[in-house]
Amino acid sequence: MGQPTWDERYDGADYVYGTEPNDFLVSQFGNLPPGRVLCLAEGEGRNAVFLAEHGFAVTAVDQSVVGLAKAERLAAQRGVQIETIVANLADFSIAPRSWDGIVSIFAHTSPPVRRHVHSEVVRGLKQGGAFLLEAYRPEQLEYKTGGPPVVEMMMTLQMLQAELPGLDFEYAQESIRDLHEGKLHAGQGAVVQLLARKP
Repeated sequence: MGQPTWDERYDGADYVYGTEPNDFLVSQFGNLPPGRVLCLAEGEGRNAVFLAEHGFAVTAVDQSVVGLAKAERLAAQRGVQIETIVANLADFSIAPRSWDGIVSIFAHTSPPVRRHVHSEVVRGLKQGGAFLLEAYRPEQLEYKTGGPPVVEMMMTLQMLQAELPGLDFEYAQESIRDLHEGKLHAGQGAVVQLLARKP
């Protein structure tokens, strides 16, 4: 038995990461310029819906049709609208200088895809636009409280600094913190967090 697909993981009534937004996003979203925000690997929509509730024009991208259908349902329940795009990040192009904010919350991919996505992020932000990210670090494999089962898909601050040239890091931290995001992120985790801006 391999890992379940994302469609299989999201195929149920419950929201596997919950319906409340990520804590780091909640603490930092005020640093995103007003306007258009792109949420990468957004899954079931908890972060996109939160941002829409706070007045952003949000587009959520994910490879899972099932996850994005649940995201649209959550938006409807909360009385907001989001745009959804079904796409694999490996093939996804971000239009240059088109986004006020880009959000990546636990968007773990293979290293080549991650490098592609991060180069697209730098290109895709408008001047003054901000990139907000939280991801697991390699140490997360010791905690087993969420995230991918392979070290190659984890991130470090040093790695992100190398992959995001052209952005100014306004907040950057590696830490151990408690995560309570549905049944798949539960307990202490080793994370990296950043808010970076395009000058």
